[in-house]
Amino acid sequence: MKQLEFELRGEFIPLDSLLKATGLADSGGRAKTMVSEGMVQVDGQPESRKTAKIRAGQVVTVDNVRISVVTEKPRD
Repeated sequence: MKQLEFELRGEFIPLDSLLKATGLADSGGRAKTMVSEGMVQVDGQPESRKTAKIRAGQVVTVDNVRISVVTEKPRD
């Protein structure tokens, strides 16, 4: 399984925006379709809310890709 790490800026990111930002969906419309077709899991559970708030510490799985959402690392 491919592992990705996504640095979260702010409190949360909508699920469809996360899929687009990580390149797993080529558009927002495709991201929403992926969610509605049941292709996405959050913390091991199927997620049907297209704009579910994804926060640091959560894990999103799509096909054979696992995205770990982490807090943004401070810049020097």
